[in-house]
Amino acid sequence: MNVKQFVKQHREDWKRLEELVTVLQKKRNASGDAIRRFNKLYQKAAQNLSYSQTYYPKEDVTQYLNGLVSQSHNLLYNDQLSSGKQVRRFFSTTFIGLLLEQWKAVVIAMGLFFLGAAGAFIAVIGDPLTAYSILPDSMAQTVDPSSTGEIDGNVDSPTMSGAIMTNNIQVSFLAFAGGITFGLLTTYVLIYNGVLLGALAAVFTNAGHTYEFWAYIVPHGMIELTAIFIAGGAGLLMGYKLFVPGTLSRGYHLKVQAKRSVQLVLGTIPLFVIAGLIEGFITPAAIPLSVKYGVALVTVLGLILYVAIGKLLLGRNKLQETSV
Repeated sequence: MNVKQFVKQHREDWKRLEELVTVLQKKRNASGDAIRRFNKLYQKAAQNLSYSQTYYPKEDVTQYLNGLVSQSHNLLYNDQLSSGKQVRRFFSTTFIGLLLEQWKAVVIAMGLFFLGAAGAFIAVIGDPLTAYSILPDSMAQTVDPSSTGEIDGNVDSPTMSGAIMTNNIQVSFLAFAGGITFGLLTTYVLIYNGVLLGALAAVFTNAGHTYEFWAYIVPHGMIELTAIFIAGGAGLLMGYKLFVPGTLSRGYHLKVQAKRSVQLVLGTIPLFVIAGLIEGFITPAAIPLSVKYGVALVTVLGLILYVAIGKLLLGRNKLQETSV
């Protein structure tokens, strides 16, 4: 049978299993009938997943069934993990797993950002006055490359750091939530923020302060931009699934993909916290610019190590599940 017939034939059973999972998660003492129905539907869903993985490995239904069976399995063999262990599991494996599954959307988000940055940079390099039509008035009137570093060591770092974290997290949620507009708002947010960075980079380049400019951007920017790209990728993927739902309904994609995207965005919050601390305490500190570039290098290595360790733990967990 084709994938549409497969979905149509089993969709009602999957829906009933979803409903039972929700009920059993809320009730500690479930009836014997509910447990029997759950076991029966869980076994059928597991068989459907095996069939789907064989004949429809790249279809949305396989991803859906994998999530449903995993959720049911966790409920059936629930070991009552403590909240602390759940948090560690989320950031050590779950978040990394979602990121690796959706890396293409993250790369597209990065491409949109740098598309806006490149366009603005070229425009302002060619005509410096263009900066006044690109940048917000408050920014265009106050930016002064010649005064870079004058207030180093003289800022209220805790207040500045808190404000930066709040702003960046708001940007990430806006990029994610834009997915419900079929990704149009997400696309705008990514390109617009890229335009701002590109225009500012060109202003400093025209003034001969390129090295200084990037020294104040990259220490926090490597982590901050990574987090924004992840949130933007989550929004773009949700928008794509709504625009091209495939064999499953848009309502399903809104429910399932929104949940996955929210998890991705939540996973970026620690990244924004780290970026905010760096931007509040290290970026404006009265230290050599070379040290600030060194901090940027450490953050990049840290991100690579984090993903590598998460991928290793994921592989180990899958191996253990296979051997059980």
